[in-house]
Amino acid sequence: MTTRSQKAYPGDLTEAQAELLLPLIPPGKEGGRPRSVDILSVINAIFYVLCTGCAWRWLPHDYPPPGTVYDYFRKWKKEGTWVKIHDRLRDWVRTIEDRQERC
Repeated sequence: MTTRSQKAYPGDLTEAQAELLLPLIPPGKEGGRPRSVDILSVINAIFYVLCTGCAWRWLPHDYPPPGTVYDYFRKWKKEGTWVKIHDRLRDWVRTIEDRQERC
């Protein structure tokens, strides 16, 4: 699923995947400014970097700014959110492929 007006990249989340992952995303900071970045675009940008191996600063311009994307990735990795995202997607794929979920 993409919220950009441009064509989706092959690694972008499908609508089903986005619905699966959104509950795992921590809310914005309480008392701070409302989140101004499209969080699904951030996740898609992270997948773009991880799948293509490009440098953060070489993200295509239709994704959020590279610094923003990297900051979310670093924060989520430190907090354990990224592992939860990975595990949820892995279990989803295993279910679709009619394989046992991990123990």
